[in-house]
Amino acid sequence: MATSNPPSPDLPAGYTPSGFARRAAEALRKAGKAVWRADSEAAEAGVPAGVVSFGELTDRLKRYLPSADVQRIKEAYRFSDAAHLGQFRKSGEPYITHPIAVAEILTEWKLDAAAIQAALLHDVLEDSGVRKQELVERFGTTVAELVDGVSKLDRLRFDSNEEAQAESFRKMLLAMARDVRVILIKLADRLHNVRTLDAMDPDKRRRIARETLDIYAPIAHRLGLNAIYRELQEQSFARIHPLRYRVLQKAVLAARGNRREVLGKILQSVRKALSNAKLRAEVYGREKTLYGIYRKMEEKHLSFSEVLDVYGFRIVVATRAECYLALGALHALFKPVPGRFKDYIAIPKVNGYQSLHTTLIGPYGTPVEFQIRTKEMHHVAESGVAAHWLYKDDATSLSELQSRTHQWLQSLLEIQSQTGDSTELMENIKVDLFPDKVYVFTPKGKIVSLPRGATPVDFAYSIHTDIGNKCVAARVNGEIQPLRTELRNGDVVEIVTGPVARPNPSWLAFVRTGKARAEIRHFLRTMKREESVELGERLLAQAALQLDLPLERVPPGRWEALIREAQARDRDEILADIGLGRRLAAVVARQLLLGAETEGGTGSERTRSAAAPVVIRGTEGMAVQMANCCCPIPGDAIVGHMRKDQGLAVHQADCANAQRARRADPERWIDLQWAEETSGTFAVNIDIGAQNQRGVLGRIAVAIAEADSNILNVHIDDEDAEVVVIHFKIQVRDRQHLARVVRALRRIKQVSRVLRVRSTARSGAGEEA
Repeated sequence: MATSNPPSPDLPAGYTPSGFARRAAEALRKAGKAVWRADSEAAEAGVPAGVVSFGELTDRLKRYLPSADVQRIKEAYRFSDAAHLGQFRKSGEPYITHPIAVAEILTEWKLDAAAIQAALLHDVLEDSGVRKQELVERFGTTVAELVDGVSKLDRLRFDSNEEAQAESFRKMLLAMARDVRVILIKLADRLHNVRTLDAMDPDKRRRIARETLDIYAPIAHRLGLNAIYRELQEQSFARIHPLRYRVLQKAVLAARGNRREVLGKILQSVRKALSNAKLRAEVYGREKTLYGIYRKMEEKHLSFSEVLDVYGFRIVVATRAECYLALGALHALFKPVPGRFKDYIAIPKVNGYQSLHTTLIGPYGTPVEFQIRTKEMHHVAESGVAAHWLYKDDATSLSELQSRTHQWLQSLLEIQSQTGDSTELMENIKVDLFPDKVYVFTPKGKIVSLPRGATPVDFAYSIHTDIGNKCVAARVNGEIQPLRTELRNGDVVEIVTGPVARPNPSWLAFVRTGKARAEIRHFLRTMKREESVELGERLLAQAALQLDLPLERVPPGRWEALIREAQARDRDEILADIGLGRRLAAVVARQLLLGAETEGGTGSERTRSAAAPVVIRGTEGMAVQMANCCCPIPGDAIVGHMRKDQGLAVHQADCANAQRARRADPERWIDLQWAEETSGTFAVNIDIGAQNQRGVLGRIAVAIAEADSNILNVHIDDEDAEVVVIHFKIQVRDRQHLARVVRALRRIKQVSRVLRVRSTARSGAGEEA
């Protein structure tokens, strides 16, 4: 309700506040200003405390925005103030202080007018019943979209329920990919919320702090917002482990006095060395954050004194060349620790961070860590992607940073499009949020950044999806290496591809990048569907023949009716379900028969025995799998078991497991036969009895290899016995190939017998091969 009271000096000229706003402004005027504070460590981390009065926010805005933009921001403030009339925070403060605080944090990054307006309005859709269309009409589409994006993030709840949390995570990443300002506003919002968490009850305080540590801090780090990243960690740590936080805080304060002499000596020596090298530089000590100390103690099992014994300094110079000159001066002053130098200037981190890192042995034998960078690099190191607005004059380095950020945000959308569900997306992307990186080279010298532990398969997918899908081998530094080899800094990697190669499901056990994981799963899903459709068609054709109903005689209208009845998308979905064992071919054939001209049931039993078995060629892929219990190979009599969601399992006809299961559920079993010509190799288990002599295992392995077979697995039960039984799993093309392998093994004089294991379900079940 409007009143006749004069406006507060902290409000825009010509604005007559509501009674609520007038009381809030009066309180601010009497207090001089209301201040929210981070803990002392957060302030030292570089995020200054802000002032919540709108008058001081306006003063900040006038320093970098034109008056027309400031006027539009005042209009957004008036609208927000009216919308939040009568609302209070848990701490008892007027609610309007929160949007002002968020806007003030954004002024530290010098964000544009649209972002500041959105910050002031970010809660009006959620808390005040304002419609998005109203914001479009008052402030334009850009501001309305930003507010809507932040509001959607505000509605997200990262619950303990894994699927709900993953879905929320997905929405947040997609909002960020559309406009990075959305996440900048959300991070500022979260920062102010964690600074003021003390008003919450303990359980909610811990939940919000844990969510901040797990989700928002890594995103801030990935975007290069290191100052915000450090404070989010500190504030969360203080709420999750308040006692540990206080103990460490007290210990750090006590240690400062003891460290002062060493710090002073190092500073004096470094400044003198840089001066002698005619370098003008800022040199100052870097204080470790409490959370950083705690995490290092926990992860590396170090004592407090061991963590604090490492001194940190930062040197800021004018140019890139001076960074290397300063490095030379330091290495001349103190001896460097081998293997502890990193050049992030030549090869920046993925979030844009650039510095030289080196560790030296200082006075009294204490390790000293140095970071050397230019002022521009320092700006990007602290503000990350927000430096686009903060330092527009440094166009070159910022355009590179923007390009890297854009590539990462686009990769989020690409991973999302290839991912089956939200939980899988969260698993894929969380890998990229903790970028402990290695840097490798293509044969042409291009640098590729990958997570630590990445393999040649990750490298292949980072170059192009098709290269990853067709990867068969890799040369690392000119030598052929297994695809699961972990890459190291400086490796030169070349991928060997094959025209008919495709991803192996086992790759998922060792790839590290979200892109590789998403692309492999997408390919396997797609191929499995195609193979399942083909298998399903063959199974349905066999079942239809048993009912004396060739598929080509089924009217199209009957297929359409069946698709509607089954609530399937199309005919291929029904066929894929048959191939995957979700539907029984005999049931689907009968459903088709009901609407066809042939009478249901007549001729069914008469023709059943005459129906031809399904032919197995060995090229069916993932839709058809050889059973591990009996390992059938071409030449064996075989039967098939339709397993739900897992396709067709091929068993030997006399497999003990198959015979038991067939008696229990005959409807899911079908007759099979091998094609006249099969493709590929098939696993088979053999037991070899041999004298326990030196070199016998090597002679057996050579004989298997010379017979053109491959060993998949080998183990020995009793290594100390005089005659041992060696269990092999090898690959052969058919029974004739197996016979050649057996003949080669029997020529070894130490070998007493060779037995093919027919079924692992029966101990000793086998036949003399």
